Amino acid sequence: METTKLTVRLPRAEVEFAKQYAREHGITVTALIDRYFSRLRAAVPGPIHPEVERFAGLVPEHIDARQVHREHLESKHR
Repeated sequence: METTKLTVRLPRAEVEFAKQYAREHGITVTALIDRYFSRLRAAVPGPIHPEVERFAGLVPEHIDARQVHREHLESKHR
């Protein structure tokens, strides 16, 4: 993987926290930041699965689906 240098200006307290956290976890600050960015990238939602897309919009907006489901479960387990 090709790397490049990045200069970031942060409050001193944040830099000290990052250094201390990295030291306590046996990693470098660079590795800490890299892991954080990797998690951010993984959290970006991808396309909706076609099976889920097929069901989208089936429940009218005026119906509270959570409430209907809750009522169903309550009646089922009485």
